[in-house]
Amino acid sequence: MTTNAQLFWWVALPYLALGIFVVGHVWRWRYDQFGWTSRSTQLQERRMLKWGSPLFHYGTFAAIAGHVIGVLIPERWTKAVGIPESAYRWFSAGAGTLAAVLVIGGVVVLATRRLFVPRVRATTPKTDYVTLILLLIIILTGIAPTVGINLFGHGYDYRTTVAPWFRGLFSGSPDVQPIAHAPLIYQIHATAAWAIWALWPFSRLVHAWSYPLWYLWRPYIVYRRRRASSPSEPGTGGRKWRKIGVPY
Repeated sequence: MTTNAQLFWWVALPYLALGIFVVGHVWRWRYDQFGWTSRSTQLQERRMLKWGSPLFHYGTFAAIAGHVIGVLIPERWTKAVGIPESAYRWFSAGAGTLAAVLVIGGVVVLATRRLFVPRVRATTPKTDYVTLILLLIIILTGIAPTVGINLFGHGYDYRTTVAPWFRGLFSGSPDVQPIAHAPLIYQIHATAAWAIWALWPFSRLVHAWSYPLWYLWRPYIVYRRRRASSPSEPGTGGRKWRKIGVPY
């Protein structure tokens, strides 16, 4: 039986987070376009950034791709194309572990910059620290079941429990029972994910939507090398030297 607390936590709060996500982005775009940026700190510190940023971004892209396949695509679809569940589980666990290692490495490097480089710390708003904490919770609660349960444990088929609840939120008919009876670590993972969705429009994460697509159809910029030449000497047709006070 579904309780009011379960309906509030697994239906009302996700829809509230989605509403804040959409309305917050519209508000941010209309009233804070100059703040719609990653607020790069490359000028303050470069050595750690050049390692932390690629690790975090590539790992995040891989993790998002894994969530799309595992949560948004039903299990019957992968079985229909000939992928057995056992093969999917091992591939998901291996690829998810690799993605998690990359993301954790990136977050550790970026968080170290924020905390221990004075110039970077001075330009870091409080929302960035909240974002890093939520990301770390999401990463740890995502990698723990991936490695501990699906890779080396007895396995947990989240594709028939958590995934239908998630897809049901977007179809308008969420089934609360699967997520309400899922292991606690999956519940924490989902809750932290909704929290970061609500925080997204008010943090530097908005730069994720700023893809320079117009670069695809902009005209080419032609750069031509020009040989440096010495300035013209007086009396050779170029600029003439003159005494101060003497008109041209």
